[in-house]
Amino acid sequence: MRETLKDLYTNTLLQEVADHLKEAYSAFDMNRFLELIYNDTWEHEEFKQRIRHITLALTDMLPASYSEAVQILQQVAPHFRGVEYIFFPDYVEVNGMEDLETSMEALAVFTHYSTAEFAVRPFIMRDQEGMLGQMMTWAKSDDEHLRRLASEGLRPRLPWAPQLPALIKDPRPALPILEQLKEDSSLYVRKSVANHLNDISKDHPELVLKIASQWYGGHPLTDWIVRHGLRSLLRKGDIRALAIFGYEELEELEGLEVRELRLKRSVIAMGDDLEFAFQLVNETGQKMALRIDYEIDYMKASGKLAPKRYKCSDKIYAPGSWKVEKKQSFKPISTRRFYSGDHRLHIIVNGKRLASMDFVLEGVE
Repeated sequence: MRETLKDLYTNTLLQEVADHLKEAYSAFDMNRFLELIYNDTWEHEEFKQRIRHITLALTDMLPASYSEAVQILQQVAPHFRGVEYIFFPDYVEVNGMEDLETSMEALAVFTHYSTAEFAVRPFIMRDQEGMLGQMMTWAKSDDEHLRRLASEGLRPRLPWAPQLPALIKDPRPALPILEQLKEDSSLYVRKSVANHLNDISKDHPELVLKIASQWYGGHPLTDWIVRHGLRSLLRKGDIRALAIFGYEELEELEGLEVRELRLKRSVIAMGDDLEFAFQLVNETGQKMALRIDYEIDYMKASGKLAPKRYKCSDKIYAPGSWKVEKKQSFKPISTRRFYSGDHRLHIIVNGKRLASMDFVLEGVE
């Protein structure tokens, strides 16, 4: 069973890549290519390191002429689809910085089969103004893969990728791209625009709140982007973000409470679920738009608690009493380290904590 992304690179996969390269380029030395792959460092490399490792092996084995090598890769790429084939656009990043026209044509092809969102970034850092023109051209394309690349490649804080310091400092040059895509028919593209806004909100919340206020209510597809683009601010309980969607500040309300917060077990073992329930009571006499989150203060190695917020419910609540049930997994995951000890659960409504309860996690090795 595959355990990590790096294990996508099986013997079968690499042999198939070599077979297709040989078919497209008769001088391709398959045995030497595989020898370059399986050198002394391969077993110790993680996913991104293996991507670059394959890229460098391709660089050694393909023609010295960049344009000729890229033509070969463009013939081969359509046979392979998935994140593990990012080495096709990575070849452009490593070898094509001095041939912009050929490189942009190649990335426009390769992004269909894996993604060129990482490979395009060095070009942006070298010539942001020129690449913004290229991205706008892609943003106006009939091809959803290119439209998505226009937004995703420009994300200031794209995960797994080098940050774009100039756009972190001032994201406004990329905003016309997002404006072009704000009513895109493709969910694939809209997710990228929302993620792009969410990136910007981490450094420039006021700017994103202004954009959201201007966009929200103009089109249902844009409304979806705005809601997802403000998710970090919403999780933080930013009252300005909440207000855009009609969530009232609770300090101004009476008759809304969280009652009878209960845990199924106040002591849970590593691998268990934290199961909890509570009553949301609306005695205001009117329907209310409520965003309900729950927050867990996790024990850290230092002995201090660190909060992490999760979405629970987001809808209209009529007057009355409503039971809400939820559970949170404490199964081991690669993105969080658990520690035994006291933890705390909070119920948060429209950005305000209305109830809290302690629990204990045991059995962490």
